[in-house]
Amino acid sequence: MKHKIKGRKFGRPSAQRKALLSSLTKSLFAYEQIVTTLAKAKDVRSYAEKLITYGKKGGLAQRRDLFSILRDDTLTEKVMSVFANRYKARSGGYTRVLHCGFRQGDCASMAIIELVDRDTTLKRGLSTEIAEAVKV
Repeated sequence: MKHKIKGRKFGRPSAQRKALLSSLTKSLFAYEQIVTTLAKAKDVRSYAEKLITYGKKGGLAQRRDLFSILRDDTLTEKVMSVFANRYKARSGGYTRVLHCGFRQGDCASMAIIELVDRDTTLKRGLSTEIAEAVKV
């Protein structure tokens, strides 16, 4: 029996699976909306929501944990400042998964995963608050 085992394996070793989830989460944080398969979207949802909760706590240890996962200063700053302010009144449920049909090649079910209350005016993947801060 498979008690207390969650998540999918995606036919990959654990290191590749961790890299896949990290990469999808980085893309989600950068563009605030991505298209991927339904199974990957459902797994990225829990991964991303945990990282946003880290950002809401706002300490140095949480910043270092975020950077160890994201490996990007700009995205770490975006999670710690922009997402923390945007979702400070919300106690969870920062993402939504929308079904969007099937992929033509192998008929895999596709989904759009996006952040709730996302910024629709992105400049090169950065939200307007961060773009003004770094003068993009």
